[in-house]
Amino acid sequence: MSEENPCLTCGACCAYFRVSFYWGESNEAPGGIVPAELTEQVHQHLLCMKGTNNHPPRCVALQGEVGKKVSCSIYEHRPTPCREFNVYELDGSPNMRCFKLRGLTPPATIDL
Repeated sequence: MSEENPCLTCGACCAYFRVSFYWGESNEAPGGIVPAELTEQVHQHLLCMKGTNNHPPRCVALQGEVGKKVSCSIYEHRPTPCREFNVYELDGSPNMRCFKLRGLTPPATIDL
């Protein structure tokens, strides 16, 4: 069964959470990929995506209208928290934070 990725219309996580990550993920560090100009320092070893440390948060890389059609302008270079935040966990169980943000009750099981 092919279902459209709900992340392409949602974007709630990008407009709700502070996206914090280790400074070594910045492209200013060897091997880092996250564009440094889109980050701000939280403390000595921690950066966050610009806009996500504000109230209300909204990641500077989020394009489009939340709940309608969204995309990430740095998708291939997004930080680890974004790569790891999915609709479903690795074991196939629902990501409860995602479903709660979308105002949905997760299904009991999924077919992987």
